[in-house]
Amino acid sequence: MENKNHSFGQAPIGKLLLQQALPAAVGILVLSIYGIVDTIFVGRYVGSLGIATVTVVLPISFFIASIGMSIGVGGASIISRAFGDSDEEKAFITFGNQIGMTLTLALLFVAIGYVFSEEILKLFGGKGDVLEPAKDYFTIILIGIPFMAWAMMCNNVIRAEGYPKVAMYTLIVPAVFNIILDPIFIVWFDMGLKGAAWATTISYIASAAYSLWFLVFGKSTMKMSIGRIKPNLKISTEIASLGAVTFARQGTVSILAIVLNNELFEYGGEMGLSMYGVISRVMMFANFPVLGITQGFVPIAGYNHGAKLQNRVHATIRLALRSSTIVAFFIFILIMIFTGPLVAVFTADQNLIRESIPAMRKSFLATPLLAFSLIGSAYFQAVGKAKPALLLALSKQGIFLIPLVIIMPALFGLEGIWYSFPLADTGAAIISYYYLKKETKAL
Repeated sequence: MENKNHSFGQAPIGKLLLQQALPAAVGILVLSIYGIVDTIFVGRYVGSLGIATVTVVLPISFFIASIGMSIGVGGASIISRAFGDSDEEKAFITFGNQIGMTLTLALLFVAIGYVFSEEILKLFGGKGDVLEPAKDYFTIILIGIPFMAWAMMCNNVIRAEGYPKVAMYTLIVPAVFNIILDPIFIVWFDMGLKGAAWATTISYIASAAYSLWFLVFGKSTMKMSIGRIKPNLKISTEIASLGAVTFARQGTVSILAIVLNNELFEYGGEMGLSMYGVISRVMMFANFPVLGITQGFVPIAGYNHGAKLQNRVHATIRLALRSSTIVAFFIFILIMIFTGPLVAVFTADQNLIRESIPAMRKSFLATPLLAFSLIGSAYFQAVGKAKPALLLALSKQGIFLIPLVIIMPALFGLEGIWYSFPLADTGAAIISYYYLKKETKAL
């Protein structure tokens, strides 16, 4: 079969970035719309307590599912460079090891989630009236987590092969399923939060089934065999070291969720959790173009680094930074202008709307700087440099945001939490700019 990613070393950078970034952005957009629609149905048919429940459970399920994403990103970096170096067998062995690692670790973490569900939910801020509905929601979501982990792993591999549209569909399939199933389960069957959980779980299964179909019956060049699934210590170690960047980032996000949810509950109660539930959904939606450019950037940078075409790597960095910064600034302007209507989409609770509008504006103040931290971390992962990638991936949440979320509310109350976000974005952007400047000089 033809290996489509050979064009990564030949076609114009702008054309390549558009071809890769647009499907990735559309996939993330649709996935974000699913998250928004899900929250709308929960907010309007369950209430603000339902939004608080989803806010508690979501980071836990994403943390477990991020195992697949981490293994996918780590393996995709190796696969892109292997294709650039014309070493297809290494790419196939890498994929086989990804399969074994993803399934083993995802099932292990799900088992832990079932055994210690109440303790985990309390740790993530599931207290008071939130705990019991959170338990119902979480136990159903856990069923779909291994399927989500598989889909996220395959998404990165398929993109590394040079099929960005198929990778996009792996994100669109669960979103479409969820948008269709939410009104059926939540409204028609009157299942409330349990209906939302089943809609999400079935959507994850559909995404996993689609990605498996493409790998087995589609145009994928990947060759699966029992022999290649057998652990290869050198390749598994490299997958783990590069994937650890993504996993550590999501792990830090989960630690942040523990700190943040508990601080929100302390200073704002269930209302504080509901406010952040709305803000976080808008964040998912608002960041989709920059995340799309970042995902499109990775296989291009990785392939050209593997092919030792450093001038193309340099050009890719410059273009990705420039385009994503312009897009991020445009998003910032839209959010500042349309904050009220955005919040009102999620809830009819006038108190929640009134409190959320200023909180959202404060949280998004540094949005134009987002590109630097995302592109910086993604670049070092793409070229196989795990240490700087890890530092940059952890800088926003780990170095800045977690300490700020602890310190700022002690000084300024609930308002201090919202100001922590732009301060963390600014600090992370400065560190990323320094490392990228140093790297581009070397190139």
